[in-house]
Amino acid sequence: PCTPRSRAARRSWCVFFFAILNYQSNPYNKMRLLLKLLLSALVVVGLAKVLPGVTVNSYFTAFIVAIVLALLNIIVKPVLVILTLPVTILTLGLFLLIINAIIIFLADGFVPGFSVDGWFMAIIFSLLFSLFQSILYSLLDKD
Repeated sequence: PCTPRSRAARRSWCVFFFAILNYQSNPYNKMRLLLKLLLSALVVVGLAKVLPGVTVNSYFTAFIVAIVLALLNIIVKPVLVILTLPVTILTLGLFLLIINAIIIFLADGFVPGFSVDGWFMAIIFSLLFSLFQSILYSLLDKD
C-alpha cells in the first residue's frame, strides 16, 4: 500500500497513511468530530432564530448544514483563497469576508431547507458563526 519511489518519500507516505488510520480508528477523535458538528448545528439553529434573513427548517437540516459547511471549508475555501490572493492582499484581508459569504451561499444552494437572504446577511452569518464556533470549540478543547 505504501509504494512511492524513493525511500524517504515511502517513509513519509507510510507515516502519513498510518497517522490517518490511527486518527480514524481512535474513538475519541470520532466522538470529538461528532460533538463539533453538533455544536456547529446548534450555532446554525441559534443564528437562524436571531438573524431575520436566515432560515433553517429543522435540526436535522442544521446538522446537514454543519456538515456541508465543514466540507466546503475544507475543499472549496482554500482554492478560493489562493485564486483571490491578490485581491485579498489589496483589501488587507477584507475580501475573506466575501469568500466566507460565498461559502455560505454555496451551502444555501446545496442544502434544501436552509436559506440566506442577501450578501449582508451572509456576511453577518459567517462572522457570527465563526465567532460562536471558535468560542464553543475553545471550551471543548479545555480538558
